[in-house]
Amino acid sequence: MPRRKINIKREMPLDRVYHAPLVGKFINCVMWQGKKATAELIVYGAIDYTVDKTKEKEDPLQIFNKAMANVMPSLEVKSRRIGGANYQVPLEVPEYRRIRLAIRWMITAARARKGKCMAEKLGQELLDAAKGEGAAFKKKEDTHRMAEANKAFAHFRY
Repeated sequence: MPRRKINIKREMPLDRVYHAPLVGKFINCVMWQGKKATAELIVYGAIDYTVDKTKEKEDPLQIFNKAMANVMPSLEVKSRRIGGANYQVPLEVPEYRRIRLAIRWMITAARARKGKCMAEKLGQELLDAAKGEGAAFKKKEDTHRMAEANKAFAHFRY
């Protein structure tokens, strides 16, 4: 019996409409109190909103994937205590954590927006992220800026 927790990678669930694992994971993260049907309505409504607001009719899944790719961070900082001082050490972000951070930042930014309904707020955040704007994209840029500023401490890597 191992003393450490064994990290088992599970397959991401597919969604009903697009059969994409990233959309399925996004729906599960939007879900509150087990109300998956409501979460599906919100996410599919947000994706439909992005299609309605774009001038050239793009594939909705392409817009969603572009927005998520723009928000996924490649670097982050972790605090490391060395010799009585704490250093912010820049590290590369593993793929599973990139996805989790991007989803969390998108949902948090959408919930913080002023607006009518969650589907519209999430749709607008997806559009902004696809363009390289918005709160979630700004969060990624801040994370990268922090990692770049602390590049001198990269030799303290784990």
